[in-house]
Amino acid sequence: MNRRFTYILWAYLIGIAIFTVFRLIETAVFVGMSAQAVDFEGLYPKALFMGWRFDTVVCCYFLTLPLLMMAIGEIARIRSRGYYLVAHYFTVILFIIGFFACAADIPYFCYFYSRLDVVALSWVDSFGVMMSMIFTEPAYVIYLVAFIAVAVGYWFLMRWLFRRQFKDLQRDKDGGEGNIRFLPRSWAIVLTVVLALATFAGMRGRLVAKSPIRTGTASFCTNPFLNQIGLNPVFTFIKSLEEAGKERNKPVDLIDIDTARSVLAEQQGAVGDSSIMSSMFLPKGTNVVIVLMESMAADKTGIADPTKSLTPHLDSLMAAGMIYNWAWSAGIHTYNGIYSTLYSHPAILSKHPMKQANIPRLEGIPQILADAGYSTAYFMTHDEDVDNMRGFLYNNGFQHVVGQHSYPKNEVVGTWGIPDHTLFDHILEHCDSASANGPFFVCAMTCSDHAPYIIPEGIDASFHSDDLTKRIVEYADWAIGRFMRQASSRPWFENTLFVFVADHGASFDHTYDMSLAYNHVPLLFYSPKHITPQRIEHLAQQIDIAPTILGMLGMKDSNCGIGVDLQRHKRRYAYFSADKYIGIVDDSLLCLYRHNDRSTSLYRYRDADTTDLAKQRPETVADMKRFGLGMTQISQEIIGR
Repeated sequence: MNRRFTYILWAYLIGIAIFTVFRLIETAVFVGMSAQAVDFEGLYPKALFMGWRFDTVVCCYFLTLPLLMMAIGEIARIRSRGYYLVAHYFTVILFIIGFFACAADIPYFCYFYSRLDVVALSWVDSFGVMMSMIFTEPAYVIYLVAFIAVAVGYWFLMRWLFRRQFKDLQRDKDGGEGNIRFLPRSWAIVLTVVLALATFAGMRGRLVAKSPIRTGTASFCTNPFLNQIGLNPVFTFIKSLEEAGKERNKPVDLIDIDTARSVLAEQQGAVGDSSIMSSMFLPKGTNVVIVLMESMAADKTGIADPTKSLTPHLDSLMAAGMIYNWAWSAGIHTYNGIYSTLYSHPAILSKHPMKQANIPRLEGIPQILADAGYSTAYFMTHDEDVDNMRGFLYNNGFQHVVGQHSYPKNEVVGTWGIPDHTLFDHILEHCDSASANGPFFVCAMTCSDHAPYIIPEGIDASFHSDDLTKRIVEYADWAIGRFMRQASSRPWFENTLFVFVADHGASFDHTYDMSLAYNHVPLLFYSPKHITPQRIEHLAQQIDIAPTILGMLGMKDSNCGIGVDLQRHKRRYAYFSADKYIGIVDDSLLCLYRHNDRSTSLYRYRDADTTDLAKQRPETVADMKRFGLGMTQISQEIIGR
């Protein structure tokens, strides 16, 4: 094999080596950040082998054009150094882009427990916020610096390789010997065909004719971490982009619409049991304050384990209010939490409901209360246009959307604007003012518990942990306690219903393909004068919050989404999404639906059992899947109307 083809081989080997190093670093970072011990079960070498397969696919795609140019140069006897430089620069630039994807995938995977995909593009239209987040979070800066170091090192290494492999062209260019050795054309053609076939096989990732390599190919055991670490982020991003392109502007097709309508009718007709049918009515004109708590997983609170709770203030509120121990967020993104809590519709896989060009008009609790004479306001800490919040909320019932640009500049402390306790100060001022003019509805979205973490200076909070990720939860909890103490002295307090729920949880457990801790969240209804303390073990969802509040206010006949009034209806199942997964749970079982390959598993999630019971209990799987997919499908149908 001559120098031109040897250059391609070395480019492949160097690419594989660097991709592997990134995979090892990602493993070490994930293990270091995981709250649970990661059991590799002796299968990590197989995960690395799977990684080599996916890395090979990416390398072969990157090297297809350079290989073609080298083959043409060999057969046509091309002596131009500039010709081969084009192939060289094409190779280097593509691989550097690939290494950037690997560096970005490390924090992405650790945060979302999912490899880099098209969902990451949801930040593109908030470029300033994204850049601020990267440059103000030390961990992100480290990944960026690491990428730059790798990119520069790779550039010089490949330059050295090019000069070494094409030094005969350099001599010819300088007027030297010009002793350029080409293979005989017949041999060059044969070698080109062989390498082309090998590259094509590498691009497919499999020799089986039926199907090329897919993301599901990486799954080889019951350990979700090992099944994901073998994937290459370039591969997952391109494939998700390809799938998004196919599905763009097309509705999801999960189940036939007649079945979906039947599922909705069955759920809405399911009567609750007498233990929770309290017929609780709040006085007319009761104010409503919903606090969406950033990343407040149930596992951070006393719900899961009181001895490990990071939230003493929230725990004390839960002890004095009506808390649902088994409440589930609609998705794993903030926009899911906002959309589902306020408008009572579920997350539909990875679709972003708030960033459509034509903003839909939804009959959510903001509009219903506005029509009933309430003032309505939404408060956030950061830029109002993140996730298209301002446009969406103003078009769907909110009279005031208050964000970073409404606050004094000296209160802004970082990427996410003002800290939580400052946000609550502004909310208190608003409630004081609004209460003089009638009932008010306020929804607030906290954000301090989102990287980059910043604990404000000059506060009287006490912390018990040295870990910043835990200290920030303690701060967020302190801010809630401070807010409620101050609110309790206001004249409007006794006539106010407070609802606390997380926008989503956090990626704590990794027992299954989707982290259930990302969807298991606290849900608290708090009004000391009107609600007696009680812990409810029945299932609840974010989409049930608005109907339940409206039921308490005597507006139970209002048409608000597809959730149910939790006081009058009992859920057979709760369902939720994690981009490419849909989870359906009852009191003990998790039915996990993987949209990418339409496969389904059944687990005993309360026992953290990884035994897949799908084949043993097909009727249960069919019933749970029918419910979760049906409710998701009917939501799309209703919004489409």
